Amino acid sequence: MLLVSFVGLWVLYEVQPLPMSDIAVYRAEGEAAASGGDLYGFTVTKWDLPATYPPFAALLFIPTTWLSLGTLKIVCVLVNAGLLALLIHLSCQATGVRRAAHTAPAVLAATALGLWLEPVFQTFVFGQVNLALTCLVLWDLGRPDGARGKGFATGVAAGIKLTPAIFAVYLFITGRVKAAFSALAGFLVSVLLGWLVLPDASVEFWTRRMFETDRVGKVWIVDNQSLQGLISRVLHNPEPGLLWAVPALLTAAAGLYAARRVYLRRGLDTWGVLCTAMTALLVSPISWSHHWVWCVPLLIGLAARVRRHPWRRALLAAVTLAFTARTMWIVPHHGELDLHFSWWQQPLAAPYPLLGLALLAALIWWTRRTGNVPGGEGEPGKQRKQGKSRVSARRRIPSPRADQDLTARTAQTARTNQTARINQTARTARTARPRTA
Repeated sequence: MLLVSFVGLWVLYEVQPLPMSDIAVYRAEGEAAASGGDLYGFTVTKWDLPATYPPFAALLFIPTTWLSLGTLKIVCVLVNAGLLALLIHLSCQATGVRRAAHTAPAVLAATALGLWLEPVFQTFVFGQVNLALTCLVLWDLGRPDGARGKGFATGVAAGIKLTPAIFAVYLFITGRVKAAFSALAGFLVSVLLGWLVLPDASVEFWTRRMFETDRVGKVWIVDNQSLQGLISRVLHNPEPGLLWAVPALLTAAAGLYAARRVYLRRGLDTWGVLCTAMTALLVSPISWSHHWVWCVPLLIGLAARVRRHPWRRALLAAVTLAFTARTMWIVPHHGELDLHFSWWQQPLAAPYPLLGLALLAALIWWTRRTGNVPGGEGEPGKQRKQGKSRVSARRRIPSPRADQDLTARTAQTARTNQTARINQTARTARTARPRTA
């Protein structure tokens, strides 16, 4: 099945060559970092794309300069395929589907199907690093609390691309302060390394370039599946300003609130991580559709909980359809048509932010009461069995008052038995008096 998917991708490439423009930008960043050139002064490809990542990322891109661009594109496709398989494996482990996580045919089949999810496919089309960053964060946060250096890799991911920094906030508000500070340490190490090797570029990025969102692209085009993109298109306004900033702040608060509740009330850390990821994608000024590769662990998390619940199977099918239908590319979006959608075109142009908002609202509603099974991230069936065994064990344990009554009855019985033995001994002594001569 995986081979069939790659053949389909190759045929598609023959019909419509994949631009893979972002890998060309990464290679140019690596060249600028290696040669000491102006990291934020160049543009490449016919779309005049500039560098937008921190200087630390440019250092990691230096090895891309060792290959020709054509070879690099082939390597990028193969590496992303491997990262997709790894992401599926990590997602299965995180959501409790451990048997599938260690079954090669299941992982390969899921990889073949996952390739055609729109965010994943777009990652291949542009040669993006989203799968690598998602794997890094999911691996790091999936480790047990108290694991050495947990959070550090998440901080490094934030040093490559800023949005993963929100996971440090998630760790902090859920009481894992040490891991949150480890994430901060990882981020600061990445910044320091970038400054030591590229001091001028570091000052330029952290004082100016990181605030230039228009440098990344137009916020109102359908490619942008963030809350700002949705609001811009709904209001037909390319610069919504406070009309976006206020909802974004409210969404950030609600999203982190939902993440904290699902962790503390249900003990589901993976769903807390997914809430945080959805929040980051919603409130980021620009979230291109290929940034939504978090749909992979989301779909696997939903699939892990569909047993014996038909409505959950319907929900899984609907979410899968939303991430494969590519409705944002169906509506007319050439030129400035994105700013002139009619009301019925708006949901088609913004499926991901609407889905993200619905997910956060559903999780807040679901966690309105504390769950019956505290803690535990394992397989749902195992959680139910553990919950039933705990209830049965509690029923078998007598109440304190029963214990007191039992103790009193035992003491009374012991005193009665002791008195009976004393009386028996006295009677025996009287009947056994010695005869007189």
